[in-house]
Amino acid sequence: MANHPVTSVLTSIGTLTSRPAAFLVLLAYAILWMISERQSLDWHGAATLFTWAMTLFIQRAEHRDTQAIHAKLDEILRADHAASNITRIDDEEPEEIEKHRHRQQRGD
Repeated sequence: MANHPVTSVLTSIGTLTSRPAAFLVLLAYAILWMISERQSLDWHGAATLFTWAMTLFIQRAEHRDTQAIHAKLDEILRADHAASNITRIDDEEPEEIEKHRHRQQRGD
């Protein structure tokens, strides 16, 4: 399941939406909307653009927090040489990481 192509695509899309370029895409979309269909850019259209922008802001903040946590954990793992077997878990898909956590909690 974790090697399914859809999971890696979804992970990549999530990472891309946290980049500043995603805001440029939103801006370009809004400009094209104003140029091509100005009459349809009413309150509903503005709400759509605002919702999209807020989603990107939330994604960006979440990605920043996640990267900060990962950097801190990486430093802890580098300091604890006994934990070297888990240092590459970042390369796994989320489902595999969940399975690993459940195995560790059960003591397997």
